[in-house]
Amino acid sequence: MQQEYDLLIAGGGLAGNCLALALQGSGLRLAIIEANTRTQQQASAAGDRALALAAGTVTMLDALGAWQGIKQAATPIKTIHVSDRGHFGKARLSAEQENVKALGYVITARDLEGHVAERVEALNIERFCPARVAGLHSGTQEIGVSLKLGDAPATVSARLLVGADGGLSSVRKLLDIEQRVSDYGQTALVTTVQSSLPNHLTAYERFTASGPLALLPIGERHSAVVWTRCKEDAESLLSANEADFIAELQNCFGYRLGELALSAPRRAFPLTLIRAERMTEGRAVIIGNAAHQLHPVAGQGFNLGLRDVTALAETLIGQHAQGGDIGDAALLNAYAESRRQDHDRTIRFTDQLIHIFSNEWLPLAAARNAGLCLLDQIPAAKSLLSRHAMGLSTRLPRLGARR
Repeated sequence: MQQEYDLLIAGGGLAGNCLALALQGSGLRLAIIEANTRTQQQASAAGDRALALAAGTVTMLDALGAWQGIKQAATPIKTIHVSDRGHFGKARLSAEQENVKALGYVITARDLEGHVAERVEALNIERFCPARVAGLHSGTQEIGVSLKLGDAPATVSARLLVGADGGLSSVRKLLDIEQRVSDYGQTALVTTVQSSLPNHLTAYERFTASGPLALLPIGERHSAVVWTRCKEDAESLLSANEADFIAELQNCFGYRLGELALSAPRRAFPLTLIRAERMTEGRAVIIGNAAHQLHPVAGQGFNLGLRDVTALAETLIGQHAQGGDIGDAALLNAYAESRRQDHDRTIRFTDQLIHIFSNEWLPLAAARNAGLCLLDQIPAAKSLLSRHAMGLSTRLPRLGARR
Protein backbone atom coordinates (compact mmCIF):
# COMPACT_ATOMS: atom_id res chain seq x y z
CA MET A 1 0.00 0.00 0.00
CA GLN A 2 1.36 3.42 -0.97
CA GLN A 3 -0.52 6.58 -0.02
CA GLU A 4 0.52 10.21 -0.24
CA TYR A 5 -0.40 13.07 2.09
CA ASP A 6 0.58 16.65 2.71
CA LEU A 7 1.11 15.95 6.40
CA LEU A 8 1.47 12.90 8.61
CA ILE A 9 1.06 13.23 12.37
CA ALA A 10 2.70 10.44 14.37
CA GLY A 11 0.88 10.36 17.68
CA GLY A 12 -2.84 10.51 18.40
CA GLY A 13 -2.57 11.86 21.96
CA LEU A 14 -3.15 15.43 23.08
CA ALA A 15 -0.41 17.07 21.01
CA GLY A 16 -1.16 15.22 17.79
CA ASN A 17 -4.92 15.57 18.03
CA CYS A 18 -4.72 19.26 18.95
CA LEU A 19 -2.56 19.81 15.87
CA ALA A 20 -5.18 18.07 13.75
CA LEU A 21 -7.86 20.38 15.21
CA ALA A 22 -5.68 23.43 14.57
CA LEU A 23 -5.29 22.46 10.91
CA GLN A 24 -8.98 21.89 10.20
CA GLY A 25 -10.09 23.93 7.22
CA SER A 26 -6.50 24.48 6.05
CA GLY A 27 -6.92 22.38 2.91
CA LEU A 28 -4.01 20.13 3.91
CA ARG A 29 -4.55 16.41 3.42
CA LEU A 30 -3.39 14.77 6.61
CA ALA A 31 -3.47 11.47 8.45
CA ILE A 32 -2.75 10.40 12.03
CA ILE A 33 -0.61 7.41 12.98
CA GLU A 34 -1.33 6.07 16.48
CA ALA A 35 0.01 2.98 18.23
CA ASN A 36 -2.75 2.60 20.84
CA THR A 37 -6.49 2.19 20.40
CA ARG A 38 -8.89 4.54 22.17
CA THR A 39 -9.65 1.77 24.68
CA GLN A 40 -5.95 1.40 25.48
CA GLN A 41 -5.51 5.15 25.79
CA GLN A 42 -8.46 5.47 28.17
CA ALA A 43 -7.15 2.61 30.33
CA SER A 44 -3.65 4.08 30.64
CA ALA A 45 -2.52 5.00 34.17
CA ALA A 46 -1.18 8.27 32.75
CA GLY A 47 -4.78 9.37 32.27
CA ASP A 48 -5.12 9.71 36.05
CA ARG A 49 -2.75 12.65 36.21
CA ALA A 50 -4.15 16.12 36.71
CA LEU A 51 -3.33 18.77 34.14
CA ALA A 52 -3.00 22.37 35.30
CA LEU A 53 -4.20 24.38 32.32
CA ALA A 54 -2.88 27.93 32.25
CA ALA A 55 -5.32 30.64 31.24
CA GLY A 56 -3.43 31.06 27.98
CA THR A 57 -3.82 27.34 27.29
CA VAL A 58 -7.58 27.59 27.81
CA THR A 59 -7.66 30.45 25.31
CA MET A 60 -5.87 28.23 22.78
CA LEU A 61 -8.14 25.25 23.42
CA ASP A 62 -11.15 27.51 22.98
CA ALA A 63 -9.78 28.73 19.65
CA LEU A 64 -9.41 25.10 18.55
CA GLY A 65 -13.03 24.37 19.48
CA ALA A 66 -11.95 22.00 22.25
CA TRP A 67 -12.90 23.94 25.38
CA GLN A 68 -16.63 24.63 25.44
CA GLY A 69 -17.53 20.95 25.41
CA ILE A 70 -15.21 20.03 28.29
CA LYS A 71 -15.03 23.10 30.53
CA GLN A 72 -17.72 21.70 32.84
CA ALA A 73 -15.27 18.92 33.78
CA ALA A 74 -12.58 21.46 34.75
CA THR A 75 -12.19 23.24 38.08
CA PRO A 76 -11.13 26.91 38.03
CA ILE A 77 -8.15 28.02 40.10
CA LYS A 78 -9.09 31.24 41.87
CA THR A 79 -6.05 31.44 44.16
CA ILE A 80 -2.52 30.04 44.16
CA HIS A 81 -0.89 29.66 47.60
CA VAL A 82 2.90 29.18 47.61
CA SER A 83 4.74 28.23 50.81
CA ASP A 84 8.06 26.82 52.00
CA ARG A 85 7.72 24.08 54.61
CA GLY A 86 9.48 24.85 57.88
CA HIS A 87 9.98 28.52 56.95
CA PHE A 88 7.96 31.71 57.21
CA GLY A 89 7.78 32.69 53.54
CA LYS A 90 4.55 32.50 51.58
CA ALA A 91 2.89 34.22 48.64
CA ARG A 92 -0.67 34.30 47.34
CA LEU A 93 -1.79 34.98 43.79
CA SER A 94 -5.41 35.89 43.15
CA ALA A 95 -7.60 35.84 40.04
CA GLU A 96 -9.64 38.67 41.52
CA GLN A 97 -6.56 40.86 41.90
CA GLU A 98 -5.60 40.11 38.30
CA ASN A 99 -9.16 40.85 37.14
CA VAL A 100 -9.57 37.47 35.44
CA LYS A 101 -12.12 34.68 35.92
CA ALA A 102 -9.43 32.16 36.86
CA LEU A 103 -5.65 31.85 36.99
CA GLY A 104 -6.03 28.47 35.33
CA TYR A 105 -8.04 25.27 35.44
CA VAL A 106 -7.51 21.70 36.62
CA ILE A 107 -8.72 18.73 34.60
CA THR A 108 -7.78 15.07 34.45
CA ALA A 109 -5.72 14.11 31.42
CA ARG A 110 -8.18 11.34 30.56
CA ASP A 111 -11.13 13.74 30.34
CA LEU A 112 -9.31 16.20 28.10
CA GLU A 113 -7.71 13.51 25.92
CA GLY A 114 -11.05 11.80 25.40
CA HIS A 115 -12.85 15.01 24.45
CA VAL A 116 -10.13 16.16 22.03
CA ALA A 117 -10.09 12.68 20.43
CA GLU A 118 -13.87 12.85 19.91
CA ARG A 119 -13.52 16.25 18.25
CA VAL A 120 -10.89 14.87 15.88
CA GLU A 121 -13.00 11.80 15.05
CA ALA A 122 -15.83 14.12 14.01
CA LEU A 123 -13.51 15.60 11.37
CA ASN A 124 -13.19 12.17 9.67
CA ILE A 125 -9.42 12.50 9.41
CA GLU A 126 -7.77 9.38 8.05
CA ARG A 127 -6.21 7.34 10.83
CA PHE A 128 -3.79 4.41 10.98
CA CYS A 129 -4.40 2.61 14.27
CA PRO A 130 -3.01 0.55 15.82
CA ALA A 131 0.11 1.35 13.82
CA ARG A 132 3.75 2.05 14.62
CA VAL A 133 6.34 4.01 12.68
CA ALA A 134 8.97 1.44 11.76
CA GLY A 135 11.20 3.36 9.36
CA LEU A 136 11.77 6.76 7.73
CA HIS A 137 13.31 7.93 4.50
CA SER A 138 13.47 11.68 3.92
CA GLY A 139 13.92 12.74 0.30
CA THR A 140 14.07 16.09 -1.44
CA GLN A 141 10.34 16.26 -2.13
CA GLU A 142 8.76 13.98 0.46
CA ILE A 143 9.38 11.79 3.48
CA GLY A 144 8.55 8.09 3.28
CA VAL A 145 7.17 6.41 6.40
CA SER A 146 7.19 2.63 6.85
CA LEU A 147 4.40 1.45 9.14
CA LYS A 148 3.80 -1.70 11.08
CA LEU A 149 0.06 -1.86 10.64
CA GLY A 150 -1.13 -4.97 12.42
CA ASP A 151 0.52 -7.90 10.66
CA ALA A 152 0.76 -6.07 7.34
CA PRO A 153 3.54 -3.58 6.55
CA ALA A 154 2.55 -0.39 4.78
CA THR A 155 4.32 2.62 3.31
CA VAL A 156 2.94 6.15 3.25
CA SER A 157 4.55 9.44 2.29
CA ALA A 158 4.04 13.13 2.90
CA ARG A 159 5.68 16.47 2.45
CA LEU A 160 6.05 16.72 6.23
CA LEU A 161 6.05 14.32 9.19
CA VAL A 162 5.26 15.65 12.68
CA GLY A 163 6.47 13.55 15.60
CA ALA A 164 3.92 14.08 18.38
CA ASP A 165 4.39 10.60 19.81
CA GLY A 166 5.43 11.42 23.37
CA GLY A 167 8.49 10.99 25.53
CA LEU A 168 9.44 7.62 24.02
CA SER A 169 9.04 9.04 20.51
CA SER A 170 9.79 6.53 17.76
CA VAL A 171 10.09 9.41 15.31
CA ARG A 172 12.78 11.12 17.36
CA LYS A 173 14.73 7.88 17.65
CA LEU A 174 14.48 7.09 13.94
CA LEU A 175 15.68 10.61 13.13
CA ASP A 176 18.71 10.07 15.41
CA ILE A 177 17.92 13.21 17.39
CA GLU A 178 19.87 13.05 20.64
CA GLN A 179 18.48 14.17 24.00
CA ARG A 180 19.94 16.03 26.95
CA VAL A 181 18.73 14.19 30.05
CA SER A 182 18.95 15.34 33.68
CA ASP A 183 17.70 12.84 36.24
CA TYR A 184 16.28 14.66 39.26
CA GLY A 185 16.51 11.48 41.33
CA GLN A 186 12.87 12.09 42.22
CA THR A 187 9.52 10.42 41.68
CA ALA A 188 6.12 12.09 41.43
CA LEU A 189 3.41 10.40 43.47
CA VAL A 190 0.02 11.17 41.95
CA THR A 191 -3.37 10.61 43.56
CA THR A 192 -6.55 12.41 44.64
CA VAL A 193 -7.67 13.23 48.17
CA GLN A 194 -10.91 14.35 49.74
CA SER A 195 -10.68 17.05 52.41
CA SER A 196 -12.90 17.75 55.40
CA LEU A 197 -12.69 21.49 54.64
CA PRO A 198 -13.47 23.13 51.27
CA ASN A 199 -10.50 24.13 49.13
CA HIS A 200 -12.08 27.42 48.01
CA LEU A 201 -10.68 26.73 44.52
CA THR A 202 -7.14 27.22 45.80
CA ALA A 203 -4.10 25.52 44.30
CA TYR A 204 -1.35 24.89 46.86
CA GLU A 205 2.32 24.66 45.93
CA ARG A 206 4.33 23.72 49.02
CA PHE A 207 8.08 23.39 48.71
CA THR A 208 9.88 20.93 50.97
CA ALA A 209 13.44 19.70 51.33
CA SER A 210 12.47 16.45 49.58
CA GLY A 211 10.65 18.15 46.70
CA PRO A 212 7.49 20.15 45.96
CA LEU A 213 3.99 19.11 46.97
CA ALA A 214 1.05 20.41 44.93
CA LEU A 215 -2.63 20.08 45.79
CA LEU A 216 -4.83 21.21 42.90
CA PRO A 217 -8.58 21.75 43.38
CA ILE A 218 -11.03 19.31 41.81
CA GLY A 219 -14.48 20.47 42.83
CA GLU A 220 -14.97 21.91 46.33
CA ARG A 221 -13.63 19.09 48.50
CA HIS A 222 -11.27 17.08 46.33
CA SER A 223 -7.71 17.90 45.33
CA ALA A 224 -5.30 16.29 42.90
CA VAL A 225 -1.99 15.52 44.60
CA VAL A 226 1.37 15.74 42.85
CA TRP A 227 3.94 14.89 45.51
CA THR A 228 7.63 14.81 44.67
CA ARG A 229 9.87 12.60 46.78
CA CYS A 230 13.20 10.86 46.38
CA LYS A 231 12.93 7.45 44.72
CA GLU A 232 13.37 5.49 47.96
CA ASP A 233 10.73 7.51 49.85
CA ALA A 234 8.34 7.27 46.91
CA GLU A 235 8.64 3.48 46.80
CA SER A 236 7.99 3.31 50.54
CA LEU A 237 4.96 5.60 50.34
CA LEU A 238 3.58 3.74 47.35
CA SER A 239 3.66 0.44 49.23
CA ALA A 240 2.52 1.87 52.58
CA ASN A 241 -0.99 1.25 53.82
CA GLU A 242 -3.52 4.04 53.31
CA ALA A 243 -3.39 5.32 56.88
CA ASP A 244 0.40 5.64 56.90
CA PHE A 245 0.41 7.35 53.51
CA ILE A 246 -2.18 9.90 54.61
CA ALA A 247 -0.37 10.50 57.89
CA GLU A 248 2.85 11.35 56.04
CA LEU A 249 1.00 13.52 53.53
CA GLN A 250 -0.81 15.34 56.33
CA ASN A 251 2.48 15.91 58.13
CA CYS A 252 3.99 17.40 54.98
CA PHE A 253 1.04 19.55 53.93
CA GLY A 254 -0.56 20.49 57.23
CA TYR A 255 -4.25 20.99 58.01
CA ARG A 256 -5.22 23.94 55.79
CA LEU A 257 -7.83 21.64 54.23
CA GLY A 258 -8.62 19.78 57.42
CA GLU A 259 -8.29 16.00 57.43
CA LEU A 260 -7.44 14.30 54.16
CA ALA A 261 -8.58 10.90 52.84
CA LEU A 262 -7.51 9.02 49.73
CA SER A 263 -10.13 8.87 46.97
CA ALA A 264 -8.07 7.45 44.07
CA PRO A 265 -5.25 4.95 43.53
CA ARG A 266 -1.64 6.06 43.98
CA ARG A 267 0.55 6.23 40.88
CA ALA A 268 4.27 6.92 40.55
CA PHE A 269 6.19 8.59 37.71
CA PRO A 270 9.99 9.08 37.67
CA LEU A 271 11.07 12.67 37.03
CA THR A 272 13.69 13.79 34.55
CA LEU A 273 14.35 16.94 32.57
CA ILE A 274 14.62 15.88 28.94
CA ARG A 275 15.22 18.10 25.96
CA ALA A 276 15.89 17.11 22.36
CA GLU A 277 19.08 18.52 20.84
CA ARG A 278 17.00 19.82 17.93
CA MET A 279 13.39 19.80 16.77
CA THR A 280 13.86 19.21 13.05
CA GLU A 281 15.59 16.77 10.73
CA GLY A 282 14.94 16.64 7.00
CA ARG A 283 11.20 16.77 6.38
CA ALA A 284 10.28 16.05 9.97
CA VAL A 285 9.68 18.07 13.12
CA ILE A 286 9.04 16.91 16.70
CA ILE A 287 6.77 18.71 19.18
CA GLY A 288 5.42 18.37 22.71
CA ASN A 289 6.82 15.61 24.91
CA ALA A 290 8.76 14.22 21.97
CA ALA A 291 10.87 17.40 22.18
CA HIS A 292 10.81 18.19 25.90
CA GLN A 293 9.72 16.77 29.24
CA LEU A 294 9.66 19.02 32.30
CA HIS A 295 9.45 18.61 36.05
CA PRO A 296 5.77 19.02 37.06
CA VAL A 297 6.60 21.65 39.72
CA ALA A 298 4.93 24.51 37.85
CA GLY A 299 2.56 22.42 35.73
CA GLN A 300 4.00 23.78 32.48
CA GLY A 301 4.50 20.62 30.39
CA PHE A 302 1.24 20.47 28.44
CA ASN A 303 1.00 24.27 28.32
CA LEU A 304 4.39 24.46 26.60
CA GLY A 305 3.48 21.61 24.26
CA LEU A 306 0.25 23.27 23.16
CA ARG A 307 2.18 26.42 22.30
CA ASP A 308 4.37 24.20 20.08
CA VAL A 309 1.21 22.91 18.40
CA THR A 310 -0.48 26.24 17.69
CA ALA A 311 2.74 27.91 16.55
CA LEU A 312 3.42 25.04 14.13
CA ALA A 313 -0.14 25.11 12.79
CA GLU A 314 0.12 28.84 12.24
CA THR A 315 3.38 28.34 10.34
CA LEU A 316 2.03 25.54 8.15
CA ILE A 317 -1.27 27.27 7.34
CA GLY A 318 0.57 30.43 6.29
CA GLN A 319 3.01 28.50 4.10
CA HIS A 320 0.28 26.42 2.46
CA ALA A 321 -1.89 29.47 1.78
CA GLN A 322 1.01 31.00 -0.15
CA GLY A 323 1.52 27.83 -2.16
CA GLY A 324 4.80 27.04 -0.40
CA ASP A 325 6.33 23.74 0.65
CA ILE A 326 5.33 22.89 4.23
CA GLY A 327 8.35 20.60 4.54
CA ASP A 328 10.87 23.24 3.48
CA ALA A 329 13.98 23.07 5.67
CA ALA A 330 14.28 26.84 6.06
CA LEU A 331 10.64 27.04 7.18
CA LEU A 332 11.05 24.26 9.75
CA ASN A 333 14.31 25.70 11.07
CA ALA A 334 12.68 29.11 11.47
CA TYR A 335 9.82 27.49 13.38
CA ALA A 336 12.24 25.64 15.69
CA GLU A 337 14.19 28.84 16.34
CA SER A 338 10.98 30.70 17.14
CA ARG A 339 10.13 28.07 19.78
CA ARG A 340 13.60 28.00 21.34
CA GLN A 341 13.18 31.13 23.46
CA ASP A 342 9.91 29.89 24.97
CA HIS A 343 11.48 26.49 25.66
CA ASP A 344 14.56 28.07 27.24
CA ARG A 345 12.54 30.37 29.48
CA THR A 346 10.02 27.74 30.64
CA ILE A 347 12.59 25.01 31.25
CA ARG A 348 14.92 27.39 33.09
CA PHE A 349 12.06 28.59 35.30
CA THR A 350 10.95 25.09 36.35
CA ASP A 351 14.50 23.79 36.78
CA GLN A 352 15.58 26.72 38.93
CA LEU A 353 12.53 26.36 41.18
CA ILE A 354 13.58 22.80 42.01
CA HIS A 355 17.18 23.68 42.79
CA ILE A 356 16.37 26.83 44.78
CA PHE A 357 13.58 25.38 46.91
CA SER A 358 15.14 21.96 47.51
CA ASN A 359 18.25 23.50 49.06
CA GLU A 360 18.21 23.85 52.86
CA TRP A 361 21.45 25.85 53.04
CA LEU A 362 20.49 28.47 55.64
CA PRO A 363 21.48 31.65 53.74
CA LEU A 364 19.62 30.50 50.61
CA ALA A 365 16.56 29.43 52.64
CA ALA A 366 16.49 32.83 54.34
CA ALA A 367 16.86 34.67 51.03
CA ARG A 368 14.11 32.75 49.23
CA ASN A 369 11.68 33.19 52.14
CA ALA A 370 12.42 36.89 52.35
CA GLY A 371 11.77 36.97 48.61
CA LEU A 372 8.41 35.21 48.99
CA CYS A 373 7.34 37.65 51.69
CA LEU A 374 8.48 40.62 49.61
CA LEU A 375 6.70 39.23 46.56
CA ASP A 376 3.49 38.94 48.58
CA GLN A 377 3.64 42.67 49.32
CA ILE A 378 4.45 44.02 45.83
CA PRO A 379 1.42 44.03 43.50
CA ALA A 380 3.49 44.56 40.32
CA ALA A 381 5.73 41.59 41.11
CA LYS A 382 2.73 39.41 41.95
CA SER A 383 1.08 40.42 38.70
CA LEU A 384 4.21 39.48 36.74
CA LEU A 385 4.33 36.04 38.40
CA SER A 386 0.59 35.61 37.86
CA ARG A 387 0.98 36.30 34.14
CA HIS A 388 3.72 33.66 34.01
CA ALA A 389 1.49 31.18 35.83
CA MET A 390 -1.33 31.97 33.41
CA GLY A 391 0.92 31.36 30.41
CA LEU A 392 0.59 34.97 29.30
CA SER A 393 4.23 36.02 29.70
CA THR A 394 4.90 35.00 26.10
CA ARG A 395 3.02 35.88 22.91
CA LEU A 396 0.30 33.42 22.06
CA PRO A 397 0.34 32.33 18.41
CA ARG A 398 -2.36 34.24 16.48
CA LEU A 399 -4.07 30.95 15.66
CA GLY A 400 -4.28 30.05 19.37
CA ALA A 401 -5.29 33.52 20.49
CA ARG A 402 -8.25 34.03 18.15
CA ARG A 403 -11.73 33.80 19.65
